Amino acid sequence: MDLHEARERVAFLERAEALKDTFRSGFTAEGRREDTASHTWRLCLWVLVFEDQLTGLDMAKLLKMAVLHDLGEAVSGDIPATEQVGDKSGEERADFVELMGGLDGDLSAGFLALLDEYDGATSDEAKVIKGLDKLETILQHTQGKNPSDFDYGFNLEYGQKWMDGHPVLGVLRGLVDEKTRARMG
Repeated sequence: MDLHEARERVAFLERAEALKDTFRSGFTAEGRREDTASHTWRLCLWVLVFEDQLTGLDMAKLLKMAVLHDLGEAVSGDIPATEQVGDKSGEERADFVELMGGLDGDLSAGFLALLDEYDGATSDEAKVIKGLDKLETILQHTQGKNPSDFDYGFNLEYGQKWMDGHPVLGVLRGLVDEKTRARMG
């Protein structure tokens, strides 16, 4: 690797730091707004915690997709699930491409291919990450110190279409739905 390429990669990492200041609509257990980088971290942790149940899947690909799936939000921010109309992936893809500006072609093409695979749910790994992404969001909603008017009922329908991606997703969905119902009182 030459110095120019190293500088471009470090510059990309510097731009990606904005994800730490990209806030989501959910809250932590302490009442702080959740940031997208924290969501991404815990999604990766989901993959590691359930690795033994995800046999037959490429763990490296799962983790790469988990790390990259919301990276475009570092440019334009997060759209809360309750406010999403249609498919937000086109906007996030354009933001992702902007964020990667300057990265060498092979690296950026590989990242973009993984994002497209995730967005299109064209592999078993993509389907599982989509399911785990929804479960991570719902679990955070059940843990968060949310406003009194928080719509927990939304969680019971959110992401249901991704729960058929792997048998473990159905088991986990039952658990987080149970936690949602408990928060609903």
